[in-house]
Amino acid sequence: MKLKLIYFLSLCCSIASATVKPASVFTDHMVLQQQSNVAIWGWAKPSSKVKINTSWNKQNYSVTSDVNGKWKVKVSTPTAGGPFEIEFNDGDKLVLTDILIGEVWFCGGQSNMEMPMKGFKSQPIIGSNEVILKSSNKNIRLYTVPRSSITERQENSKPSVWKLAAPETVSNFSATAYYFGSLLHEMLNVPVGIINDSYGGSTIEAWMSPDDLKSFAEIKIPAKGDSIKEVSRTPTTLYNGMLYPVISYGIKGAIWYQGESNYELPDRYEDLFPAMVSSWRKNWENGDFPFYYAQIAPYNYAQLPPYHLGGKFNSAFLRDAQRKSLAKIPNSGMAVLMDIGEENSIHPANKKQGGQRLAYLALANTYGIKGFGALSPAYESVTIEKNTATIKFQNVPNGITSFGKALSLFEIAGADRKFYPAKAAIKGSSVLVSADEVKTPVAVRYAFKDFVTGDLFGNDGLPVSSFRTDNWEQ
Repeated sequence: MKLKLIYFLSLCCSIASATVKPASVFTDHMVLQQQSNVAIWGWAKPSSKVKINTSWNKQNYSVTSDVNGKWKVKVSTPTAGGPFEIEFNDGDKLVLTDILIGEVWFCGGQSNMEMPMKGFKSQPIIGSNEVILKSSNKNIRLYTVPRSSITERQENSKPSVWKLAAPETVSNFSATAYYFGSLLHEMLNVPVGIINDSYGGSTIEAWMSPDDLKSFAEIKIPAKGDSIKEVSRTPTTLYNGMLYPVISYGIKGAIWYQGESNYELPDRYEDLFPAMVSSWRKNWENGDFPFYYAQIAPYNYAQLPPYHLGGKFNSAFLRDAQRKSLAKIPNSGMAVLMDIGEENSIHPANKKQGGQRLAYLALANTYGIKGFGALSPAYESVTIEKNTATIKFQNVPNGITSFGKALSLFEIAGADRKFYPAKAAIKGSSVLVSADEVKTPVAVRYAFKDFVTGDLFGNDGLPVSSFRTDNWEQ
């Protein structure tokens, strides 16, 4: 015990005295993306030479810090393995230990991404206790970027550390991100690193840079000295404090669970969301990396102040903006959650479905595993013959199903734009929709309500997103 204490104290002293300091995201126990050239950066004395040695290939790198002391270098990584070390030396030596090489994913969003495995107070997560208990795994590593909302772009994030998956760590870590990462590890059998960078209640504007928002004249970008009235909803402030400092960390891809705080302005979100993803990819300098996102789950938003009701305040319009974003964001995928929403809780207790459906997308589209369902059936087209509308779907290799229940969530309208509950029947991979009140159909909607529980699925159990065939304002 004494020897361990002496070693710990000597290590702390060594870190404290070293003049070379990697950015906060680089710590012992981290995971670096395999078979890649990953960026590592930090600070030293201005205009000083920093030598870096990676133990996996005994490679030496040398970089000179700029006038502000910042340095950045890219190092090559092998196939998955470890543990390894990285040594930094600018005259004083610093060694990071127990580093694994594997698959790294970035996880962002608001409270449904932030929600820890143990749940929020009086808001549980189904089945989490046993998952937490069985979570110890030295090959799953977790990192949480600390909360920070600020009007100035930060070069470094607040201090945090990479942690090995274990009950105490997992209970306090993002449930969605953990379910995602643990399934990846199980299927790929390589180390997995998960970075959780989320903030409850945040709007998408808060995660975007001033440059991203210049084309949105109605959005006020705070100046340096402005006060932040809403820490998670002020444009650019989370980008400045939590995202910019970790952009460039080597990742395979990203998952995203956000949109609830933007439900009031779905048309704007339809433009903001693709713009954000495009900007992230450009700034990461990692190509069009995979970007998978969760569609927000149905919920009764009218119970939230200021108690909006009707029209575009129906959150189905925000879900529709997310659905249509698939065509605007290359190399993307959407996990549909129509079957797990809760009328009176904006935080669905079934986080396993969301996290694992995001993992299905990655396992199929990024890692090439075949033979299982990963994509929800998606609305493709409508054709109208007499009084019946035929809805055709894509992503239906084995058809669609209601699992024996009557379809009750379709509506149909004529030229008067008045929707009526419709009779709907599955025919092969299509749905036939009609209503006695509508002799000449013009538009069809499915599950287009604020809160609803989806009743149409692919044969693999993945739910169909709510959708509309029209583009009407209401």
